[in-house]
Amino acid sequence: MVPELAKEFTYQVGWRSRGRHPGRHVSAQRGLGMDFVGHAPLIAYPDPRRIDLRLSLRDPMEQVFVRIYNQRSATPIFVACDLSGSMGFSGHTNKLKTAAEITASAAQSASRINDPFGFIGFDHVVREDWISLPSVRVQAAYALADQLQHYRPAHVDGNGLLDVAQHLPRERSLVLLVSDFHMPLEIIEEALILMQRHHVVPIVLWDAAEYKAMPEFGLTHVTDSETGEKRTLLLRKGTHARIQAAFAERHAALTALFMRYDLPPFFIEQGFDADALTEYFYQFVTA
Repeated sequence: MVPELAKEFTYQVGWRSRGRHPGRHVSAQRGLGMDFVGHAPLIAYPDPRRIDLRLSLRDPMEQVFVRIYNQRSATPIFVACDLSGSMGFSGHTNKLKTAAEITASAAQSASRINDPFGFIGFDHVVREDWISLPSVRVQAAYALADQLQHYRPAHVDGNGLLDVAQHLPRERSLVLLVSDFHMPLEIIEEALILMQRHHVVPIVLWDAAEYKAMPEFGLTHVTDSETGEKRTLLLRKGTHARIQAAFAERHAALTALFMRYDLPPFFIEQGFDADALTEYFYQFVTA
């Protein structure tokens, strides 16, 4: 994935960052920023550059006061990506190619504002060969995104989602959770609870060809992408309607689950649109 082709999006976080490194996010760290937070005696914060002469001259105890400011700080951003069998589906788009575009875009967007970017890949376990530690140098992330778009997953489930939290830092981070979320709802909910220290953005990769492009009548051969099991189905009009209804129910169930934790999902069915993700952050994540 060529960095110059990565489409940037604009994101923000809805909390005060505790990162020590300078960045663009509202922070709880004292520093040389422009976010005024109050006054303190010079003896407590010995920085004569910040002396407030007017307040000091009015103080009956003749104390010298300084203005206290918070710096703007960096916040880690991660892509946690599902590499299970169902993510190998290729219809109108290829799910992992879309995941690669999101990864390159997130790395580029983080680099622009000096946020460290990291990547965690998982299928039935967290894959040590698909981990990129957070760094402001994102060349490794671009190389990983390039590998991702050509990756062919094994026929395994995505229950390694439960182990992702162990690989995230203690510092609160922004986590783009990229998956088709075809694993059981109980697994997803438990993983969200384990990651509740962080802000998770569920990015749901579906493809209309998974459920809308099937013929209404006739024989079709299907393969369970997470087990490799092959089956032959006789499709009737009623079967087609039930498949459509099942996906509609799944959409509603996923949305309800994520909203219970105040995490609006971002559904993608027709390829990645960086501008739409920017709009998501403006709408749902406020600083």
